[in-house]
Amino acid sequence: MLSVGILTVSDKGSRGERVDKSGEVIKDSLSRFDGHLVKYQVIPDEPAIISQTLIDWADEGGLDVILTTGGTGLSQRDVTPEATLSVVDKVVPGLAEAMRAQTLPITPMAMLSRAAAGVRSQCLIINLPGSPKAVKECLEVILGVIPHAVEIIKGEVTEHSLETAGNTGIDKCG
Repeated sequence: MLSVGILTVSDKGSRGERVDKSGEVIKDSLSRFDGHLVKYQVIPDEPAIISQTLIDWADEGGLDVILTTGGTGLSQRDVTPEATLSVVDKVVPGLAEAMRAQTLPITPMAMLSRAAAGVRSQCLIINLPGSPKAVKECLEVILGVIPHAVEIIKGEVTEHSLETAGNTGIDKCG
């Protein structure tokens, strides 16, 4: 079972002016990848608060995955990707690229997402959009690889079978 933190980034949500529907969508999806909610918080769109929360949660060692929602757009207050990238040790661009690519046929707005993903300590951090619909669509794309990514991060898997590699003839991760 994977230990998961959900961090909702929303000025209105942090002030109690908006219900966190996107966080609820994430919570509802946890059983689909054997995830267990350990931490949940709604914070404002403030880079220092986002960064420090990610650092604290990842470095405590109790979380395998942190899923953020909100702050990935183009407005002045959307700073989640910058805060995330400022604290990760490794960037995992394929996760965000896959979310954008797979949701682009659903809406052209997907190309405006600035979501990022990376690893800090032994914790996978993934930014999701702020809208519940977009969160659901993006999770559909990445849920299947999260457990495998965590196994790799934790050093539990170093070789990959043809089945894992999609039968492409590749037997190791690049």
